[in-house]
Amino acid sequence: MTTPVAHKPHTEHDHQHGDTCGHTAFAHEDHTDYAHDGHVHRVHEDHVDECEPVAHRVHAEHAHEHGTDCGHPAVSHGDHTDYVHDGHRHAPHDGHWDDH
Repeated sequence: MTTPVAHKPHTEHDHQHGDTCGHTAFAHEDHTDYAHDGHVHRVHEDHVDECEPVAHRVHAEHAHEHGTDCGHPAVSHGDHTDYVHDGHRHAPHDGHWDDH
């Protein structure tokens, strides 16, 4: 399942993300995302993109309850916490999980 993401370059981003940059890195589909200051970055060609879903996308039939001890990496994202699960991020939203 691919989640459509807007191509949104993060301008004035001098930091170079990579294996030793110090930010939480996690696999996302065919690339690596980095949690940085409450948002998620993706290295894209010669710049860094903000990784934000284009539209609200419910992750249907997701019975697993994410939380502090669920075993999935937790990533601070804006005003909530996303959980990295099977190559994508899950976010709590109105009694269900969204697919980011």
